[in-house]
Amino acid sequence: MLQQLKIIIADDHPLFRQALVNTLTTQFDQPMLFEAETVTALDEILTQHQDADLLLLDLNIPNAHGFNTLVNIRNSYPHIGIVVISGQEDKVTVGKAMSFGAAGFIPKSSSVELMVKAINAVMAGRQWTPPGCEDLSAITLDSMSSKIASLSPRQHKILMMFADGLLNKQIAYELGLSEATIKAHASAIFLKLGVHTRTQAVIAMSQLYLDKTPLTAEVEQV
Repeated sequence: MLQQLKIIIADDHPLFRQALVNTLTTQFDQPMLFEAETVTALDEILTQHQDADLLLLDLNIPNAHGFNTLVNIRNSYPHIGIVVISGQEDKVTVGKAMSFGAAGFIPKSSSVELMVKAINAVMAGRQWTPPGCEDLSAITLDSMSSKIASLSPRQHKILMMFADGLLNKQIAYELGLSEATIKAHASAIFLKLGVHTRTQAVIAMSQLYLDKTPLTAEVEQV
Protein backbone atom coordinates (compact mmCIF):
# COMPACT_ATOMS: atom_id res chain seq x y z
CA MET A 1 0.00 0.00 0.00
CA LEU A 2 1.34 3.41 -1.00
CA GLN A 3 1.79 5.80 1.95
CA GLN A 4 1.61 9.56 2.27
CA LEU A 5 1.13 10.25 -1.39
CA LYS A 6 0.93 13.92 -2.28
CA ILE A 7 -1.71 14.19 -5.00
CA ILE A 8 -3.07 17.23 -6.84
CA ILE A 9 -6.57 17.04 -8.33
CA ALA A 10 -7.21 19.56 -11.12
CA ASP A 11 -10.84 19.48 -12.20
CA ASP A 12 -13.50 22.19 -12.35
CA HIS A 13 -16.43 19.94 -11.42
CA PRO A 14 -16.91 20.01 -7.60
CA LEU A 15 -18.87 16.75 -7.49
CA PHE A 16 -16.25 14.86 -9.51
CA ARG A 17 -13.43 16.33 -7.40
CA GLN A 18 -15.23 15.23 -4.26
CA ALA A 19 -15.69 11.74 -5.72
CA LEU A 20 -11.95 11.58 -6.42
CA VAL A 21 -11.15 12.81 -2.91
CA ASN A 22 -13.42 10.13 -1.41
CA THR A 23 -11.85 7.44 -3.61
CA LEU A 24 -8.27 8.43 -2.85
CA THR A 25 -8.95 8.84 0.87
CA THR A 26 -10.51 5.39 1.19
CA GLN A 27 -8.16 3.53 -1.15
CA PHE A 28 -4.80 4.97 -0.11
CA ASP A 29 -3.14 5.47 3.26
CA GLN A 30 -3.74 9.07 4.37
CA PRO A 31 -2.84 10.80 1.09
CA MET A 32 -2.17 14.53 1.12
CA LEU A 33 -4.68 15.98 -1.34
CA PHE A 34 -4.77 19.40 -3.00
CA GLU A 35 -7.58 20.63 -5.22
CA ALA A 36 -7.56 23.12 -8.11
CA GLU A 37 -10.49 24.14 -10.27
CA THR A 38 -8.59 26.50 -12.60
CA VAL A 39 -5.18 26.56 -14.26
CA THR A 40 -4.26 29.60 -12.15
CA ALA A 41 -5.02 27.70 -8.94
CA LEU A 42 -3.13 24.69 -10.29
CA ASP A 43 -0.06 26.82 -11.02
CA GLU A 44 -0.10 28.14 -7.44
CA ILE A 45 -0.35 24.65 -5.96
CA LEU A 46 2.45 23.34 -8.17
CA THR A 47 4.68 26.24 -7.13
CA GLN A 48 4.05 25.50 -3.46
CA HIS A 49 4.20 21.71 -3.74
CA GLN A 50 6.84 20.87 -6.31
CA ASP A 51 7.42 17.58 -4.54
CA ALA A 52 3.95 16.30 -5.45
CA ASP A 53 3.88 12.66 -6.49
CA LEU A 54 0.93 12.78 -8.82
CA LEU A 55 -1.32 15.18 -10.74
CA LEU A 56 -4.79 14.09 -11.83
CA LEU A 57 -5.52 16.51 -14.66
CA ASP A 58 -8.82 17.17 -16.42
CA LEU A 59 -8.02 18.32 -19.96
CA ASN A 60 -11.06 20.64 -19.93
CA ILE A 61 -10.14 22.60 -16.80
CA PRO A 62 -10.72 26.34 -17.55
CA ASN A 63 -7.84 27.95 -19.49
CA ALA A 64 -6.11 24.61 -20.03
CA HIS A 65 -6.18 25.20 -23.79
CA GLY A 66 -6.59 21.51 -24.51
CA PHE A 67 -3.31 19.62 -24.21
CA ASN A 68 -1.30 22.81 -23.65
CA THR A 69 -1.40 22.71 -19.85
CA LEU A 70 -0.36 19.06 -19.95
CA VAL A 71 2.63 19.98 -22.13
CA ASN A 72 3.59 22.92 -19.93
CA ILE A 73 3.46 20.98 -16.68
CA ARG A 74 5.25 17.99 -18.18
CA ASN A 75 8.12 20.26 -19.24
CA SER A 76 8.16 22.34 -16.04
CA TYR A 77 7.80 19.49 -13.53
CA PRO A 78 9.18 16.37 -15.24
CA HIS A 79 9.34 14.46 -11.94
CA ILE A 80 5.58 14.65 -11.29
CA GLY A 81 3.51 11.83 -12.70
CA ILE A 82 0.56 13.16 -14.67
CA VAL A 83 -2.59 11.14 -15.15
CA VAL A 84 -5.13 12.67 -17.49
CA ILE A 85 -8.74 12.23 -16.44
CA SER A 86 -11.16 13.04 -19.22
CA GLY A 87 -14.69 12.56 -20.43
CA GLN A 88 -13.26 12.28 -23.94
CA GLU A 89 -12.24 8.65 -24.16
CA ASP A 90 -11.52 8.13 -27.86
CA LYS A 91 -8.29 6.48 -28.86
CA VAL A 92 -6.91 9.61 -30.56
CA THR A 93 -7.32 11.69 -27.38
CA VAL A 94 -5.70 8.95 -25.32
CA GLY A 95 -2.85 8.60 -27.79
CA LYS A 96 -2.14 12.33 -27.93
CA ALA A 97 -2.24 12.65 -24.15
CA MET A 98 0.35 9.90 -23.85
CA SER A 99 2.47 11.43 -26.63
CA PHE A 100 2.42 14.78 -24.84
CA GLY A 101 3.83 13.19 -21.69
CA ALA A 102 0.97 11.79 -19.62
CA ALA A 103 1.91 8.72 -17.61
CA GLY A 104 -1.65 7.48 -17.64
CA PHE A 105 -5.15 8.15 -18.92
CA ILE A 106 -8.31 7.47 -16.92
CA PRO A 107 -11.73 7.89 -18.59
CA LYS A 108 -14.20 9.62 -16.29
CA SER A 109 -16.55 6.69 -16.81
CA SER A 110 -14.05 4.32 -15.16
CA SER A 111 -14.93 2.34 -12.06
CA VAL A 112 -13.23 3.07 -8.75
CA GLU A 113 -11.36 -0.22 -9.08
CA LEU A 114 -9.98 0.78 -12.48
CA MET A 115 -8.95 4.24 -11.25
CA VAL A 116 -7.05 2.76 -8.32
CA LYS A 117 -5.40 0.23 -10.62
CA ALA A 118 -4.28 3.03 -12.96
CA ILE A 119 -2.89 5.19 -10.14
CA ASN A 120 -1.02 2.25 -8.63
CA ALA A 121 0.49 1.44 -12.03
CA VAL A 122 1.70 5.02 -12.56
CA MET A 123 3.09 5.26 -9.03
CA ALA A 124 4.99 2.04 -9.70
CA GLY A 125 6.64 3.69 -12.72
CA ARG A 126 4.48 2.14 -15.42
CA GLN A 127 2.33 3.81 -18.04
CA TRP A 128 -1.37 3.02 -17.98
CA THR A 129 -4.02 3.33 -20.68
CA PRO A 130 -7.63 2.17 -20.53
CA PRO A 131 -8.68 -1.22 -21.91
CA GLY A 132 -8.77 -1.16 -25.70
CA CYS A 133 -6.06 1.51 -25.95
CA GLU A 134 -3.01 -0.64 -25.37
CA ASP A 135 -1.67 -0.14 -28.92
CA LEU A 136 -1.38 3.56 -29.74
CA SER A 137 1.57 3.27 -32.11
CA ALA A 138 -0.47 4.46 -35.09
CA ILE A 139 -1.33 7.77 -33.39
CA THR A 140 1.40 10.35 -33.95
CA LEU A 141 1.68 14.10 -33.43
CA ASP A 142 1.48 16.45 -36.40
CA SER A 143 4.43 18.71 -37.15
CA MET A 144 3.01 21.82 -35.46
CA SER A 145 2.04 19.93 -32.31
CA SER A 146 5.59 18.60 -32.08
CA LYS A 147 7.00 22.11 -32.49
CA ILE A 148 4.76 23.47 -29.73
CA ALA A 149 5.73 20.59 -27.46
CA SER A 150 9.41 21.47 -28.06
CA LEU A 151 9.05 24.99 -26.64
CA SER A 152 10.78 25.67 -23.34
CA PRO A 153 8.52 25.90 -20.27
CA ARG A 154 8.86 29.71 -20.21
CA GLN A 155 8.15 30.01 -23.95
CA HIS A 156 5.13 27.76 -23.71
CA LYS A 157 3.80 29.67 -20.69
CA ILE A 158 4.08 32.92 -22.62
CA LEU A 159 2.32 31.37 -25.61
CA MET A 160 -0.56 30.33 -23.34
CA MET A 161 -0.71 33.88 -21.98
CA PHE A 162 -0.89 35.14 -25.57
CA ALA A 163 -3.89 32.87 -26.05
CA ASP A 164 -5.49 34.33 -22.92
CA GLY A 165 -5.27 37.75 -24.56
CA LEU A 166 -2.70 39.30 -22.22
CA LEU A 167 -0.64 42.23 -23.48
CA ASN A 168 3.15 42.18 -23.34
CA LYS A 169 3.20 44.53 -20.36
CA GLN A 170 0.69 42.33 -18.52
CA ILE A 171 2.76 39.21 -19.19
CA ALA A 172 5.92 41.03 -18.10
CA TYR A 173 4.22 42.01 -14.82
CA GLU A 174 2.86 38.49 -14.17
CA LEU A 175 6.25 36.83 -14.82
CA GLY A 176 8.41 39.53 -13.25
CA LEU A 177 10.23 40.25 -16.51
CA SER A 178 10.77 43.28 -18.72
CA GLU A 179 8.68 43.91 -21.83
CA ALA A 180 11.87 43.64 -23.87
CA THR A 181 12.43 40.13 -22.50
CA ILE A 182 8.86 39.16 -23.39
CA LYS A 183 9.40 40.43 -26.93
CA ALA A 184 12.63 38.42 -27.16
CA HIS A 185 10.77 35.29 -26.02
CA ALA A 186 8.03 36.04 -28.53
CA SER A 187 10.56 36.24 -31.35
CA ALA A 188 12.02 32.89 -30.30
CA ILE A 189 8.54 31.36 -30.20
CA PHE A 190 7.74 32.66 -33.68
CA LEU A 191 11.00 31.26 -35.02
CA LYS A 192 10.39 27.80 -33.54
CA LEU A 193 6.82 27.67 -34.83
CA GLY A 194 7.60 29.18 -38.22
CA VAL A 195 5.12 32.05 -37.80
CA HIS A 196 5.41 35.84 -37.80
CA THR A 197 2.76 37.22 -35.43
CA ARG A 198 1.05 36.50 -32.13
CA THR A 199 -2.18 35.78 -33.97
CA GLN A 200 -0.49 33.11 -36.10
CA ALA A 201 1.20 31.63 -33.01
CA VAL A 202 -2.09 31.37 -31.12
CA ILE A 203 -3.81 29.80 -34.12
CA ALA A 204 -0.96 27.30 -34.37
CA MET A 205 -1.37 26.58 -30.67
CA SER A 206 -4.99 25.57 -31.32
CA GLN A 207 -3.60 22.36 -32.85
CA LEU A 208 -3.38 21.18 -29.24
CA TYR A 209 -7.03 21.96 -28.51
CA LEU A 210 -9.29 18.98 -28.03
CA ASP A 211 -11.73 20.03 -30.74
CA LYS A 212 -9.04 21.78 -32.81
CA THR A 213 -11.36 24.78 -33.27
CA PRO A 214 -9.23 27.61 -34.74
CA LEU A 215 -9.00 30.71 -32.60
CA THR A 216 -10.43 33.82 -34.18
CA ALA A 217 -9.92 36.39 -31.42
CA GLU A 218 -7.60 39.24 -32.24
CA VAL A 219 -4.37 39.32 -30.24
CA GLU A 220 -1.63 41.91 -30.08
CA GLN A 221 1.10 41.45 -32.63
CA VAL A 222 4.73 41.84 -31.61
